[in-house]
Amino acid sequence: MRKVWAITLNTFREAIRNKVLYSLLFFAVLVIVASRAFGALSVNEEVRLTVDLGLAGMSLFLVIIAIFIGVNLVYKELERKTVYTLLPKPIHRYQFVLGKFLGLTLTLFIQTLVMAFVLAAVLWSQGAEVSGPIVRLMVLIFFEVVVVTAIAVFFSSFSTPFLSGMFTIGIFLLGRSVPDIRAVAAKITQPLLSSLLEGVSAIVPNLRYYFVTGADIKGQHVSVNGTFVDWGYVGTAAGYASIYTALVLLFAMALFSRRDFI
Repeated sequence: MRKVWAITLNTFREAIRNKVLYSLLFFAVLVIVASRAFGALSVNEEVRLTVDLGLAGMSLFLVIIAIFIGVNLVYKELERKTVYTLLPKPIHRYQFVLGKFLGLTLTLFIQTLVMAFVLAAVLWSQGAEVSGPIVRLMVLIFFEVVVVTAIAVFFSSFSTPFLSGMFTIGIFLLGRSVPDIRAVAAKITQPLLSSLLEGVSAIVPNLRYYFVTGADIKGQHVSVNGTFVDWGYVGTAAGYASIYTALVLLFAMALFSRRDFI
């Protein structure tokens, strides 16, 4: 694990030196701060609008950061040929992939904390506070980003950044639409097409577990500004994210281990 931790820290240091990362973080913070200005335009809905826009900005930019940096993690090492100096040492390929993933996850965790602090400061300036539902939704957002990061690293282990980015974005959009895909599959009369859609919905991650505000959970409408999911639901969603992430990383390690660098 010392080798994995060394790669994790090195990846983290590289990520925080990435100028694009700071550009995306700046825009995320700008969206969160601007949500206060938009909230001021509403009547008696300032806090609600700030929360909605702030959390939406967090989710969007964290996913963008995960995809943009994740698809370049392994490819950049190959392009700079630094992987040729690392792998001949007593470092297994699975340790290399795991370290890269953990390094990016650590980076995204820090980014999440920064955005959460900014949103909390904006809410405090409005006389509101960060309530339990907001904290739980932040946790769900982070676990969704962890799943997206694993998918980005998976495609990065065998494909180019452009294709990896397109594949990851496609999986993300499908994951957000899993309930809709299943609803369409249930209404289609053609067995082959219905089975195909069911198969797609079973393979891609169900990211609607993490995009819950405004949705119906077990027949109950939930909202971060009203009735929201409890910590039990968050724990279940976190468990699902952990299992799915572990499986994706295992496939990524297997593919990277079989990759020929010659």
